[in-house]
Amino acid sequence: MVPEKKITRPIRVLIAKSGLDGHDRGAKFIATALRDEGMEVIYTGLRQTPEMIVSAAMQEDVDAIGISILSGAHNTIFPKILKLMKEKGLDDVLLTGGGIIPEEDMIELKKAGVGEIFPPGTNSKVVADFIRDWVKENRNF
Repeated sequence: MVPEKKITRPIRVLIAKSGLDGHDRGAKFIATALRDEGMEVIYTGLRQTPEMIVSAAMQEDVDAIGISILSGAHNTIFPKILKLMKEKGLDDVLLTGGGIIPEEDMIELKKAGVGEIFPPGTNSKVVADFIRDWVKENRNF
């Protein structure tokens, strides 16, 4: 029997708002909820480019990136971030997100490599558990 992996430090999560989307209530809510779950959260603020997000993720040595998006630009933003993550060797960092994203787009984004997309109203415990489980499975501590 293989022993269960233990997380020996707080999970580090970067929360970002990309593009011109100026509504950050959801991002601030999930940042607070993840902190309450014991995670270290870095919130980048509004109007971040994919390049800025990936650069911050590298500088902060995060385990996960969470993108909050309501602008409808998800089919542009997520693939660009995934491409930059791959170019920078962030293959063991989770990319996840939430916001107003149609179900069919969620399916395609997950096929492309996004870990999970959480629609409005998702219980924050569900988000925290997903991140925690993914990190245990995919990161080395």
